[in-house]
Amino acid sequence: MNSIVRPIKTAAETALVEQFTAAKASLPGDKSVRETAFGAVVEGLPHRRVEEWKYTDLRALMKDAKPLAAAPGKAEIEAAKASAPFASVRKPDALLVNGALVELGAMPKGVEAVSLAKAYADNHPLLAKFGEAGAPGDNAAIALNTAFVSDGLLLTVEAGAKIDEPLHLAFVQQGAGHAAYARVLILVEEGASLTVIESHTGKGAHQTNSYVELLAADKTDVTLFKLQNEDLATQHLATLAMKLGAEANLTTANVSRGSALARQQIFVKFEGDNTKASLNGISLSGGNRHLDTTLFVDHASFNCESREQFKQVLDGESRSVFQGKILVRQNAQKTDGRMMMRALMLSEGCEADLKPELEIYADDVQCAHGATCAAIEEDYLFYLMARGIPKKDAEAILIEAFIDDVLETVEDEALRGEIHAVTHDWLQARD
Repeated sequence: MNSIVRPIKTAAETALVEQFTAAKASLPGDKSVRETAFGAVVEGLPHRRVEEWKYTDLRALMKDAKPLAAAPGKAEIEAAKASAPFASVRKPDALLVNGALVELGAMPKGVEAVSLAKAYADNHPLLAKFGEAGAPGDNAAIALNTAFVSDGLLLTVEAGAKIDEPLHLAFVQQGAGHAAYARVLILVEEGASLTVIESHTGKGAHQTNSYVELLAADKTDVTLFKLQNEDLATQHLATLAMKLGAEANLTTANVSRGSALARQQIFVKFEGDNTKASLNGISLSGGNRHLDTTLFVDHASFNCESREQFKQVLDGESRSVFQGKILVRQNAQKTDGRMMMRALMLSEGCEADLKPELEIYADDVQCAHGATCAAIEEDYLFYLMARGIPKKDAEAILIEAFIDDVLETVEDEALRGEIHAVTHDWLQARD
């Protein structure tokens, strides 16, 4: 007789099942899509025996599942407006508080924006575009977002439009003890250009799950910058999925420094020839933080180039994870893909897990990857201290030099200055 062993559900898993059962009838959109998505996680959250989650055991780390956030009140909205970052660069063009789109500014000429809640109500045709970027729907973070999301933004940039000013999408959490799910679709039509700032801030023991999908057509030029700077009591699961057409240019930069547990998933698919992508990131982890960046780059077209550069700075008892994989398909000849990850370890108790991969089926390619872990070079530190610079300031100078080439990928000077201020604050807060 064969027996089936079923693990006992954790408190978080039990709560998720109860929440979905109670909420699914009131959630908008196609109920069958939500049911299918939730089916991917109903048997349990991913754990260390699942390869993609080997270093971030979500089943163990996610102690509970917060209830779905209620609609924010006036006081919460006003507080969110006051606390949104980058005000000197760009006030929020779209403000999402606790997962709900509460304010949508006037869009530049050539840009159309619709709230996801309204899109559900109107059965908007763009809803069918979700999933086209090719990110795996059974991924736990994506599946949970699909199951529970009810608001967000649909953004369309018309063909040939050149949007000079960046668009700022501000995700702010107010209050405590809730889970917020939001989803954004960015459709950039042929020949258009766009810069998007995505910021995540907030206080309290909340849980964030965001999903941003970019569909960039031929000859587009897109820059995406993200800041994750939520409170230490938070959990942050985020997905960025992108599909690129022919002769497109993409630049992304991600700075992660908040949350007790944060995982940023990035999926990129080259679906057109002669396209270039530059993917960059910085994680600043201290205390007991666990910051994870997981990247998958799918080269499926001819003569495409990708550059991946990610740097981690670790202090205290923190743990930082980077998993990066480049897949080169058989028809993706002339691919040029290079990935580098570096970790700077500032304490004895921190841990860096770096896992670069190449999977190549074409024979005319140039691909490489590398990973390094090191402490601050003592000779450099001594050189600065010998000139009267205090040790903490000398370390800050060397750390800023370590991450500076990633920050330089942000071309907007005002935005780059704001990011420098974020990293400087982290350095000053070190013990």
